Amino acid sequence: MLNALEVFTTVIVGLMVGVEFSVAFVMNRIFNALPEDSDQLARAHGGRMLGALMPFWYVGSLVLSAVWAIARWDRPGTGLVVIAAALLIVSVIMSLLLLVPINNRGKTWTPENRPADWKEQMNRWDRYHYVRVAVIVAAFTFLVTALV
Repeated sequence: MLNALEVFTTVIVGLMVGVEFSVAFVMNRIFNALPEDSDQLARAHGGRMLGALMPFWYVGSLVLSAVWAIARWDRPGTGLVVIAAALLIVSVIMSLLLLVPINNRGKTWTPENRPADWKEQMNRWDRYHYVRVAVIVAAFTFLVTALV
């Protein structure tokens, strides 16, 4: 049963990493290449769609990692899981303090009501997101290593 928890947790975190990596390095580049107002409209839609899902995914990944660490406390590799969980905590804190406020503003924007500095705000979100992706990739790497 615990092996299933370990694999399930790793897969869930891995999928989250894949989605966030895709947003950072694929989707946003596609959006940036769209004509006229399409970039901003696509980001607003993505913010609404992923903004509804990702909090559950981030917190769920953290909870699963914590359960894994507690359930396997006496086993080798638990320290790696604890480090992964700590990194996931960092990603949640980053999200709440840095990314969510920008996302909450951006998902309501239209070409008619967006602020003049909307691109600057999106660029700031992108920079924070790159750091968050690095943090969750590191967490995923620790989880995978703990499986070995």
